[in-house]
Amino acid sequence: MTVIAFPAVPRRVPVALGACLLSFTAFWLAQRAADVSMIDLMVYRAEGATVRAGGDLYALRTTAAQLPTTYPPFAALLFTPLTLLDTPVMRTLATAGNLALLVVFVRLSLRLTGHTRGRVVWWVAALAVWCEPVWTTLRYGQINLLLAVLVLWDLSRRPDARWAGAGIGLAAAVKLTPALFVVFLLAAGVTARLRYGSAGARLRHARGAVLAFCAATLLAAAVLPYDSWRFWTEMVFRAGRVGHAEDTANQALRGVLARLLHTADPGLWWLLAAALTGLAGLAVAVAAETRGRRAVAVCAVAVTALLVSPVSWSHHWVWCVPLALLVASRAREAGTPVRYAGAAALSLVFCSYALWWVPHGPHRPELHQGPAELLLSALYPAVGCAFLALAAHTAVRAQRPPRGALRGVRP
Repeated sequence: MTVIAFPAVPRRVPVALGACLLSFTAFWLAQRAADVSMIDLMVYRAEGATVRAGGDLYALRTTAAQLPTTYPPFAALLFTPLTLLDTPVMRTLATAGNLALLVVFVRLSLRLTGHTRGRVVWWVAALAVWCEPVWTTLRYGQINLLLAVLVLWDLSRRPDARWAGAGIGLAAAVKLTPALFVVFLLAAGVTARLRYGSAGARLRHARGAVLAFCAATLLAAAVLPYDSWRFWTEMVFRAGRVGHAEDTANQALRGVLARLLHTADPGLWWLLAAALTGLAGLAVAVAAETRGRRAVAVCAVAVTALLVSPVSWSHHWVWCVPLALLVASRAREAGTPVRYAGAAALSLVFCSYALWWVPHGPHRPELHQGPAELLLSALYPAVGCAFLALAAHTAVRAQRPPRGALRGVRP
């Protein structure tokens, strides 16, 4: 009798998958019990409806909170299919889609940091769904995970791969913050050419991103000429249209300074801080990239973009997932208690929901915070600045590749 031997299936994978599904189910039930409104998803749907009706996109005020349109016109084009769905179906599909995107995001983050074991994806996703940025992203029905996946998919591949730059370009056409990755690729390419004599792949990568961004933006301009003209000549310069700078949820430098100075407009102080942080963050990212530390470079650019943006709501910090994995990976390599403590502290910050412990609400109590409240409401930017300092140390210590050599991507 012939015996057919099937490959053994590791027992740990089904356990990890089961744990992830159990965590996702508990998360879904918790979201339903909290009766989340998914208010941003409702805004996206209203934008799609405005496009279909031929209305004024940037005059839109929708939901009970009277929220405006804040993204470029290309995003509104992508939101038009939402108008074909009933609200309960739309919310269900959005939640399921975001959970699937979280798994993909974790997988890409692990690939970026040098981990390839499949079961780790499920364990990390099971935990990551409970961190504040991810929870809030799903609570509001936000698109942060989609944009992060597009960027990370683009940057975790070879720089000379087909369609290189498409992910970054499309993400930047939906929301402008990812455009800093294009600046990073250009700067890294020019630096590598000057120092080591090879930079073609990075510059081609940047060119692909620019082409994708221009194609999407021109498509939106052809379909929505008035809205496109108004956004690129007026709305893009109005940072206040998004919300109050001092809101606790604003985890950008501008929000920290607004709360620290007890003013709704930190003005030149923010411009100076953003300029210095932007230059320093890009310098760190370029140094890491040209020394083969791709994961450090990617996380440095993401953190820099979050810090210098006029508004970075707490749910924009979904980049805490690759950030935490990178720091944990470095702690495992070093094996020192200090590194492990640092990795644990970073994870705790994003899972503590501490920024919501301070008074917040429509009466704007954030303008009158005391020292302890200021510290709690600045935790994400503090972690971001600390990471940039650590990344600078790592980049300086990394060995430079020989001139003209092809450098592999290291975490």
